[in-house]
Amino acid sequence: MHGALAGERILSTAGEQRLAAVDAYMRDLQDRICSGLEALDGGAAFREDTWERDEGGGGRSRVLEEGDLIERGGVNFSLVRGDRLPDSASARRPDLAGQAFAATGVSLVLHPRNPYVPTVHMNVRYFDAGEA
Repeated sequence: MHGALAGERILSTAGEQRLAAVDAYMRDLQDRICSGLEALDGGAAFREDTWERDEGGGGRSRVLEEGDLIERGGVNFSLVRGDRLPDSASARRPDLAGQAFAATGVSLVLHPRNPYVPTVHMNVRYFDAGEA
């Protein structure tokens, strides 16, 4: 799946090198978070679904349900690409209009079984556009 997510090179060489390093970090981050949560929970395991985006990229969605500590939780990775930024994304940065882009990240939402423990929501994102 890693190759399918990488897709065709659309950024500058430096941009692709940055993206490859961040992509590896984000995948590892998802793996470490899921492993740690499974160990803490003690019984439940994440199930994984992979997906692809027609315009470029894809991801791994992982869900844990009915655990000892976590009632329901999701830890998701995505990498998406495009050959042209949407107009809305470059409205404040006209120098980026029409540029290729790539974005990757990990997001998680955890609903603990204990109603006195707060729900967790976190996002880690990386966005690259243009020819830098």
